[in-house]
Amino acid sequence: MKTIRNLLLAVWALFTLVAVQAAGERFDVATREGVVTPVFWEAADSPKATVLLFPGGIGGFGRVEAGRPASRNFLVRSMGDFLAQGYNVAIFGKPSDTPDLGYQERISDAHMTDIRAVLRAVKQKSTLPVWLVGTSRGTVSATAAAIRLQSDIAGLVLTSSIVAWDKPGAVPRQDLAAIHVPVLVLHHAKDQCRQTLPRDVGYILKGLTAAPMKKQWMVEGGADPTGDACEAFHWHGFIGMEAEAVRLITGWMDQPVP
Repeated sequence: MKTIRNLLLAVWALFTLVAVQAAGERFDVATREGVVTPVFWEAADSPKATVLLFPGGIGGFGRVEAGRPASRNFLVRSMGDFLAQGYNVAIFGKPSDTPDLGYQERISDAHMTDIRAVLRAVKQKSTLPVWLVGTSRGTVSATAAAIRLQSDIAGLVLTSSIVAWDKPGAVPRQDLAAIHVPVLVLHHAKDQCRQTLPRDVGYILKGLTAAPMKKQWMVEGGADPTGDACEAFHWHGFIGMEAEAVRLITGWMDQPVP
């Protein structure tokens, strides 16, 4: 009996290891001379497209534990919902020479070089169209990339957008008129973060004069916000409505409408 039990445990351990390995992978992309940028990648079953996610804060996706990134950022913790909706997931990490992706760094030439190289690497994983999706400070990166690299992408999704005019790279301050791809702006009506106040979100759509399709959604769902108003577990991070938020995003990407 002990031998059978040990055999069963060994089989279970092997199954668990395979399941973990199949969950996703972290890999490094040489993005500039002497610089590598980590990317987390996981393929969906029967995918229809890919999302390249830009987390907020100082950037990055945290350690990879049990086959998934440990960050609790809205986009990172919701990656399973994107996969369930048929979207491959790639998550942009922090370049090796940039411990913190601040506002200024996110609109720099170096950052655009890194994003361009990551896009190439992601397209080697899958030739399907790539949508850029940013949240909070990640919207600065995603918007700047959509302006400068738009021939390489299918569209842009902005969640909890940085709209405080005093911040370098704030979305309304960027050259939105240069964007010629579909854009979705998703925001929580109760977002209390000073950099992402709902009252200023409308300036984004006003600036998107050349986007072939654009949509703003102000949502009110979720429950039990905790912590700082600018952190992931408050309204700013769509707490309690992650799956619903992702369904709205992916449903719109499936068929962009005004």
